[in-house]
Order: sequence, then structure tokens, then C-alpha cells
Amino acid sequence: MSDPAEGRRVWWRLMDTGVGIVPVPVVLVVTAIVAAYIGLGEVPSDLTMNIAVLACGGFAYAEIGKHLPGLRRVGAAAILATFFPSFLVYVHAIPKPLKDSISTFTEQSNFLYLFIGAIIVGSILGMDRRMLVSGFLKIAIPILSASVAAAMVGCGVGTALGLGLKHTAFMIVAPVMAGGVGEGAIPLSFGYSAIGGGQQGDLLAEILPAVMFGSLAAILLAGMLDMLGKSRPWLTGNGQLQPSEHDTVAIEQGAPRLVPDLPTIGGALVMAMMLYLIGALVQKLTNFPGPVTMLLLTVILKIGRLVSPRLEQGAYRNYQFFASVATYPLLFAIGVSKIPWDKLTSAFNIPEIVIIFATVITLVTTGFFAGRLVNIYPVEAGIVSACRASQGGTGDVAILSASNRLVMMPYAQVATRIGGALTVTLALAFFARFGG
Repeated sequence: MSDPAEGRRVWWRLMDTGVGIVPVPVVLVVTAIVAAYIGLGEVPSDLTMNIAVLACGGFAYAEIGKHLPGLRRVGAAAILATFFPSFLVYVHAIPKPLKDSISTFTEQSNFLYLFIGAIIVGSILGMDRRMLVSGFLKIAIPILSASVAAAMVGCGVGTALGLGLKHTAFMIVAPVMAGGVGEGAIPLSFGYSAIGGGQQGDLLAEILPAVMFGSLAAILLAGMLDMLGKSRPWLTGNGQLQPSEHDTVAIEQGAPRLVPDLPTIGGALVMAMMLYLIGALVQKLTNFPGPVTMLLLTVILKIGRLVSPRLEQGAYRNYQFFASVATYPLLFAIGVSKIPWDKLTSAFNIPEIVIIFATVITLVTTGFFAGRLVNIYPVEAGIVSACRASQGGTGDVAILSASNRLVMMPYAQVATRIGGALTVTLALAFFARFGG
């Protein structure tokens, strides 16, 4: 007769074997439950169902990416968790009831901004105050120089390939650096339509591939920068922007280095969501980007020492939790609900791919070398500059995940949101003058 104690130990070992954070038996049971709901014709779109579905899906594809020879070193986990679900939706391998459930949950729950809010507030409150101030002032130099250089190179390459300066500038280069879909491509298409008289829908379909493929190129290059940093450690701060920067609040303020208790962590999360809601209200009233308002308010709280060390530690713990547990489920949700595979692949013509890669490579390399001039680690400067080509907040998450630097989300938001808004403004001003 078999020993019950040995059988129990075998079962426990199986329960401790995970696909990412999810135990293997849990993955199997969740898969069976989802299959049953698909058979019934409707998968619930509530929080409980999607915690299970997104965790299983996100970590499954991330684990595959982490074991791909060679590619795992350039962010394959984040790339696979983001883009392969989009492909599966396109070929109908993800059934429509499951796709609808994930899409509804992602749109209605605002999962993306829960994640970004926790990451921004936690990472800022976990920074050294002096380095935080100097970092925001210094990072503008690589971002601006990279943007100017990328615009010039992208337009030059497009003109050399025969696409014409106007088409290259307004339909490819500007969308790549416009800050994503909602904040970039859509305002551009409306502006082009109002000024030039074309159909807004047709213009959006034409510029959307540049946004998506540019973001994919930025993810790949960010992964390569991470690999470069591992082989040449003197080029990177591993997420710290400048030498001597600290990311633990206890070091700076002399507070005891204690793990915050659960009520403190919960209170810090509510504080982060309060800051997000203020930003959302400001955006509704003024159209100023909500995440930027949240970022600025958090910086004020940090510089003014308006948050206690205890709550700062709780906020930093939230950052650590969301970065390690929620990233891949979020990327899976983004891939299913926000990245249309057909729009992405429509950019696969050689001239446009060359222009997009030339633009993004120039962003990264210029930022990399410009960072040295202001005492910023070159790898970190290059990664932040890559965020100029991100697909909005979703792209920032993917770029920073591929490079293992989610702690840099505040700087990424500056590059994406403020840089994107300036790009859209300048593009429409030039289009009004020269694009007709």
C-alpha cells in the first residue's frame, strides 16, 4: 500500500510547481472552467474570472518567452505575452466569448491605470528626493535631443526611399512619436481630417500601423539595451537613472527598514488611486493628460515630505507587488483587447519598416549617448528615449517590462505623455502650413 504521507508530498511538490506564479493544478482547473463557460456561450467579464484567466494566460506566454533561446535576452517574455494573444484573437484561437470577457473587463475595470498608478506613485515615493528632482531636469536633454534627431533621420530615410517628405513626416514619423493611439494617432487623424479634408477613419487606419510597429521596435531595442547592460555593467544603473541614486525610502530618511504591515500597504494603494482620480478629473476638465497630473502631484508630495515614511514604504511595496505579479496578466489583456493584429501587420512593407526602425533606433542611440552628457546612465537614458515611440501607457509597460525597469515608469510617462503631446501639436501646426 502506498504511503499517504509520500503521496501528499508529491501533491505538494506539484502545487509548488508554477507557471509563473500560478500553480500547475490551478492552471489546469481554470482552463477546464473557462472551457465549460465557452461551451455555454458566455464567459463572465467580472474581476474573479479575469484574475484567473489573465494570470494563467499572461504567465504562460511569459514563461515560454523566458525559455526561448536567444530571444529571452531581448524581452521575449513581454513581447510574447503582449503580441501572441493578439495573433490568437486574429486566427480565432481565442474563442469570441473569452475575447469579449477579457476586452470588457479591461475597458470597464481600468486595469491599466490601476497598474500605472501603483507603479508611478510607488516608484516616485521610493526614490531619493534629491535624485528625483535632478533626474526630471536632466532627462529632458536626452529626450529632446533624441526626438529631434529621430525626426530628421526618419524623414531623411523616407525621402531617400521615395515616399516623399510630407508623407513620411506626417503619416509615419509623427505617429511613431505621438504618444500612442488615444493620445496620439486619434488626435492626429482628426486634425489631419479637419485641416486637409480627408476621412478621419481612413487617415487613422493609415497611421495606426506606424504607432504599433514603432512600439514593437521600441520593445525589442529596450530588451537589447537590458542585455547590453548585463554584459557591460558600467553602462547601467539597473533602473536607477543616475549614480548614487537610491530606491529605498528608509535609506534617505533614516526611517527603520521594516516591511510595512498590510493596513499600511492598503492605505498607500488608496492614496495612489486618489492621485489617479485627481488626474482623471483634471483631464476631464482641461484635457491635460491625467497620468502627468498624477505624476506631478506625487513629485510634490515627495519633495514636500507630505507623506510619512511609513506610507512611502507601503507605496513602494505596492510598486513591488504590481511589478512582479500584475505585469504579464496586464500585457496579456492588452494583447487581446487593444492590439489588432491586422493593423500591426499592415505595416509590413519594406520601406515603412525601414523608416520606423530608423526612427526608433535613432531615438534610442541618441538618448543613449546624450545621457552620458548629463551624468545619466546610458542604458537608462536609451530606454526612456525608446518610450517616445511607445503605444501610450500600454507601450510603456511593455517597453519597461522587456528591459526589467518598471521602476522608471515616471520618466517613461514624461517621455510618452508630454513628448507625445508636443509631437501632436507640432505635427498639426506644420501640417496646416505645409501639408495641404
